[in-house]
Amino acid sequence: PVLASAHERGCICLWSIQGDLMKELLPFSKYPSGPLTALCTDISSKMLLAGSKEGYIICWNIASFLEDSQNNRNQIKEKLCWRAHAAEVVDLFHEEEKNVVVTASIDGSVRLWYAMNGYYFGYFGQAREFELSDTSRLILPYDVSNFPAIIKEESKHMEKKLEYPLMLDRNK
Repeated sequence: PVLASAHERGCICLWSIQGDLMKELLPFSKYPSGPLTALCTDISSKMLLAGSKEGYIICWNIASFLEDSQNNRNQIKEKLCWRAHAAEVVDLFHEEEKNVVVTASIDGSVRLWYAMNGYYFGYFGQAREFELSDTSRLILPYDVSNFPAIIKEESKHMEKKLEYPLMLDRNK
């Protein structure tokens, strides 16, 4: 068993049930996620989803890590990041049979997304029925302008490393 906790500084910590920190995840995508406000997994715990204060949803593949967390080659891979709401995400869940993610925001909207690529199906309360079979249409809600960012396989092992070297500026 592993416990996941979301944090104000935008990271997720994975803990053993003994209370030892196993892994710390930072979002890789180009969009800043901000403080994380909601977490969920699919039923089989292969995907970990997080919602943020800025309205983003970040998806990680955690299956290989959970199979053998002691093996350093079993990395957690960020798969997808998309802007789901213009305001804070307060709850989300993954419905595995239809492969959809349902998100709820502080603004009162509840939206439906395709889990594989972050495509928007619609919102609860809309006049038309959800068309879950068409996963190729790339539409966005009226208050979101960023398309989903799919993290490429070749960038899966890259980590954010920031260096701030000290430099002497004689003119100052």
